[in-house]
Amino acid sequence: MSALITTAPSNTAPAAPELVHRRGRWIDGWDPENQAQWKAVGRRIAARNLRWSIFAEFLGFVVWQLWSIVVVSLPAAGFAFDTAQTFWLISIPSLVGATLRFPYTFMVPKVGGRNWTIVSAALLLLPAIGLAMCVANPETPFGVMLLVAALAGFGGGNFASSMANITYFYPQREKGWALGLNAAGGNLGAAVAQLIVPIVVTIGAGVTLQLPLAGWVWVPLILIAVAGAALRMDNLSHAKADFAASVAAFREPHLWLLSFLYLGTFGSFIGFAGVFPKLLADQFPEFSGIHLGATTLQLAFLGALCGSLARPYGGRLADRFGGATITMIAFGVMAATTVTLILTLPSLGFWGFLGLFLVLFATSGIGNGSTYRMIPTVFAWRAGAADAHRSSGDIGTQRKAAAALGIIAAIGAYGGFLIPQVLGLSKSATGGYGAGLSWFVVAYALMLAVTAVVYVRGGRRSGTRL
Repeated sequence: MSALITTAPSNTAPAAPELVHRRGRWIDGWDPENQAQWKAVGRRIAARNLRWSIFAEFLGFVVWQLWSIVVVSLPAAGFAFDTAQTFWLISIPSLVGATLRFPYTFMVPKVGGRNWTIVSAALLLLPAIGLAMCVANPETPFGVMLLVAALAGFGGGNFASSMANITYFYPQREKGWALGLNAAGGNLGAAVAQLIVPIVVTIGAGVTLQLPLAGWVWVPLILIAVAGAALRMDNLSHAKADFAASVAAFREPHLWLLSFLYLGTFGSFIGFAGVFPKLLADQFPEFSGIHLGATTLQLAFLGALCGSLARPYGGRLADRFGGATITMIAFGVMAATTVTLILTLPSLGFWGFLGLFLVLFATSGIGNGSTYRMIPTVFAWRAGAADAHRSSGDIGTQRKAAAALGIIAAIGAYGGFLIPQVLGLSKSATGGYGAGLSWFVVAYALMLAVTAVVYVRGGRRSGTRL
């Protein structure tokens, strides 16, 4: 009888592993791959953290791009900076932000995702308040303005830590969607900054008195993000820094090739987003008056908006047709569009100029999604080709690909510095932007060739769609 009792089948589903909540909103025992835990409590906790992560990253992009729109109004506010100084104010936030993405990636496992979101969001107060104070006084020295503009790079670093944090919360089967939402929410901050600031500075007593609001208006939202992170986000004790995988990723030749391609896609998006208001104001000064209506400042946001909204479609097209194919097509369209801009620049009207740049933004956004989608696929392809030479001590493909995603995202962000600098040099040397745009055509053609030869052709030879 005892034997019959012990062999009776049980229909009871396994209980979800218990989560332990410790002081400081630390969670032990997190395992999103465990279906029972995920359905019971995991999904709800992850979604709550994702919402506040998106909000904080969104504000990071807002602050990162503030100077791109503010510089257009500086002459009307009494500032007299030359072309080189103006383009340094536009580009220095991207230089600092791209560099900060490297250490920011490792801060989440070091101090906790919630804790670092509090710190990184609070740091946004420095560039926001600093901008407001600087532009209130036309006597502010250029060196001080440049330092405060550099502080806006804190916003650019936020992307890396935010993406790293959300990676730990979601199971592998849902990472793509969660990270896509996180990235898109952040990228939209660039468009919103360029939409809201012109409206703020045109309400009231004129640009000289209203321009400081370009910084002050974001302070309450930053404080809300800090409070929200403190009260609603969590730290995961299982999040660990994978330095070994990062070192291994740096040794992969494809890391550098993919970084080169991402510099052309995301770098173009963030670089042109930063410089677009200045380009419109210089090419069409009759549209740059500070008043409500069809002004340069109020239309500049359309570029960043198109690029942001196009990014998810790049990933979706890559899923269907292959990331390398879509990336190659994107570079072809970007090169052709830029050539058209150069050839028609002297006579092209405002709406034609705007339309061509919106095509460039949308295509760069599609390229962002497709190139980023290529990274894990290329690393898996590389691992398959090297199986015969692999040693038991090699770092796993998934670990290297995960590390590569952060490194490539950081390198790509340097485009936000390079594109304004190239265009600024072109403007100073020739009085126009045609020469600078021609260099981009050469770069896009080279990137197209690399994609076609290494990834489209190479993938076909091995029977793999990259």
